[in-house]
Amino acid sequence: MLKKRDIYDSHTLYEHMVHPDVFPFVRHKANSFEEYLFLTKQTIEAEERGELISRTILDEWGSPIGTISLFDIQDKAGFLGTWIGKPYHGKGYNQMAKDAFFNELFYELDIETIFLRIRKQNIRSTRAAEKLPYVVNANETRAHLLEQINNGEDIFNLFEITRDQYTIYKYHNASEVDDQQLKEA
Repeated sequence: MLKKRDIYDSHTLYEHMVHPDVFPFVRHKANSFEEYLFLTKQTIEAEERGELISRTILDEWGSPIGTISLFDIQDKAGFLGTWIGKPYHGKGYNQMAKDAFFNELFYELDIETIFLRIRKQNIRSTRAAEKLPYVVNANETRAHLLEQINNGEDIFNLFEITRDQYTIYKYHNASEVDDQQLKEA
């Protein structure tokens, strides 16, 4: 489902990224394949320096379909950025990728907080974030951070996921699965 970034996936990922339904919402935009290749190399190097964590999202056949990353890591916290190619929208890949990535971040890499900054005009992503039971709107509780991210042209909403909130969700979800399996037995 996820793998470390690799320059060999760049051509396929670039083709997915340039779709007009995807491109406006990609954090690191590239206007040519060569630029995307350069950005991918920079991403791999930045991860080696501990500045970010980035993975390629794969479909069930191992083909690259998007990326998921944690940017601007400081004090065990960072900002989530994810995009998936248009042909894969609405097929559950986003949630599967987030589950795998959050498990890695929280339980293997000692990240404590994941922030989501979502453009106010990105209704699709805002609705998706609000549906997740472990996501909290942080516009008021992190007002200083919200002010920092809204200093440019784009205006964002700020959401927060903590390790504790995610762990409670996972525990509760596992309990429901166990209860269902007992009823079926």
